[in-house]
Amino acid sequence: MNYKEITGSLSKPSKMPGHAYGLPAKECKTGSKLAKVEGSTCSSCYALKGCYVFKVVQAAQYKRLEAIKHPLWVKAMAAQISAKRSTFFRWHDSGDVQNLKHLLKIFKVCKLTPGIQHWMPTREAWVKKYLHKAPGNLVIRFSATMVNQAAPSSWPNTSTVVTDSSQANCPAPSQGNACKDCRACWDPEVKNVAYAAH
Repeated sequence: MNYKEITGSLSKPSKMPGHAYGLPAKECKTGSKLAKVEGSTCSSCYALKGCYVFKVVQAAQYKRLEAIKHPLWVKAMAAQISAKRSTFFRWHDSGDVQNLKHLLKIFKVCKLTPGIQHWMPTREAWVKKYLHKAPGNLVIRFSATMVNQAAPSSWPNTSTVVTDSSQANCPAPSQGNACKDCRACWDPEVKNVAYAAH
């Protein structure tokens, strides 16, 4: 069985140590609204410009979005991720979780890939109600909605965007825009990751 035909392809962001899975940013439930709000972390969304708007990229993202409904999606995603032989995976280098069914399917994929550390950023506040169901190898980071907004204290793991680069703890801008040996985003012990605005 060709699992790639079911799920669509995985992406390999040059910045990161492993593979990722992207959906259309225009289909973010909360993010698409925030993109219209000046000063929000989505108002300058990288996934709404550059290479992400190319027709071939958009087609691939919408194929992945539709694929979530496939009855073999969980099995196919787990097989695809495992085949990459990387120990780190990022959910949604563009886009966000769509609904509860989607979230629970992601949980199942993570459980089927116990040797891989997963990270999923989200702006969907409702996800917090289901954090207790998340497998131990998945870190879900709630992203603050506004630039320079304090990290929400009610979430165990968060991310923020700051205009003062001295307040950022993501090292990527100073090392060729790459994670290199940093794994803070995937580390549940790191409560908040602050990214410099760009």
